[in-house]
Amino acid sequence: MNIRIECTYRTAKGTEAFFRSEEMPAAKGVIIAEDLERTGRSKNLVFIDNYDSSWTMKEMKGYLKGVETEPHNVTVYFDGGYDRETQKSGLGCAIYYEMNGKSYRLRQNAAVAELLSNNEAEYAALYMGIQELEQLNVHHLPVRFIGDSKVVINQMSGEWPTFEKDLMRWADRIDQKLKDLGIQPEYELVPRKANAEADRLATQALNGTEISGTIELIPEK
Repeated sequence: MNIRIECTYRTAKGTEAFFRSEEMPAAKGVIIAEDLERTGRSKNLVFIDNYDSSWTMKEMKGYLKGVETEPHNVTVYFDGGYDRETQKSGLGCAIYYEMNGKSYRLRQNAAVAELLSNNEAEYAALYMGIQELEQLNVHHLPVRFIGDSKVVINQMSGEWPTFEKDLMRWADRIDQKLKDLGIQPEYELVPRKANAEADRLATQALNGTEISGTIELIPEK
């Protein structure tokens, strides 16, 4: 979860000013907020999340302790491809998350035959990513969903209306699954080259190569 710090700062001579920080990961925010509090000159310090909810220091520390042993800081890249000649679709997703102080990447793809368009394949890829989150026991957290499909990203974020019945069914299905899991989605549209990993997984699925697995990401020294 990303947060902003808000507080009132009082100088030694009594002059006060209101400050709001840039957005940052919650764990980093707690470290900075603790340092501010040690000065003895900050007051009314709170954390504001992406949904404009306010958190006290105690609440934020409790949240961080609770999620330490569960997947958090989750980002899902998804992509779907449709082959008109074979009428088959390839779905791909790459999920990045942290748990127990370590970083992980999960990759999954699938080939399906019952979809009718590229847009439907994109929706199916997003839904597959959410199913993987359910298997990881991700719940009641904000999650970033990143894709290169203008249709899916803009429709799911509410920027565009959804008129096609097939796509509407997918959107409703996804919204319900996210609600059931308590996931707060953040949708981000990126250029295709910035979604290369998910795109490659979808293409591999179309070509008959199955990918499924999770690895720990070791920081470079």
